[in-house]
Amino acid sequence: MAGRRTDTRERIQQVALELFAERGYDKTTLQEVAERLDITRPALYYHFRTKEAILASVVDRLTESMDELVAWAKEQPATAAARLEILRRIAGLLEDQWRPLFRFAQVNQGALRESAAGERLQTGVISMLSLLSSPQDGPVRQFEARLAVFAVILGNVPFLSDMGLEESERTAVALEVATKLIADD
Repeated sequence: MAGRRTDTRERIQQVALELFAERGYDKTTLQEVAERLDITRPALYYHFRTKEAILASVVDRLTESMDELVAWAKEQPATAAARLEILRRIAGLLEDQWRPLFRFAQVNQGALRESAAGERLQTGVISMLSLLSSPQDGPVRQFEARLAVFAVILGNVPFLSDMGLEESERTAVALEVATKLIADD
């Protein structure tokens, strides 16, 4: 039973994020989420009472995975190979888990800016940005490291869709650019 409840929660989160990205967070109702899932509103309420609760649960899951990545990355040696593996793991999480939330964030910046979930997401992203450099690095090196993380993120959202590349190609191009940014000279 617990597995089924988890599956339903995840489906609700996924569908809600899709609707939030399509229609906008403010314009999407819980009724629309329930209809898209082909469930009753009381069934939806059993899992989530509000849109805010859905968003908070998605952000919680995302920030937990970011925290795990940050903790793992801080244990790695400060080598080019470790930095490349960090980028690969960020790209992998974007493909597997984070892409829908980043798409939502791109379309609904105002809703995130005004929520506690948005603050948690921002804190997680900032902690990821500092993974590829150290305070001893000069400002140019630190900036390149942050740009590398942003390159991987941008390669996984529709931001670059005008280039005519498939998602997998965008991800590969973004990772290649990010790798160049962190390469030892």
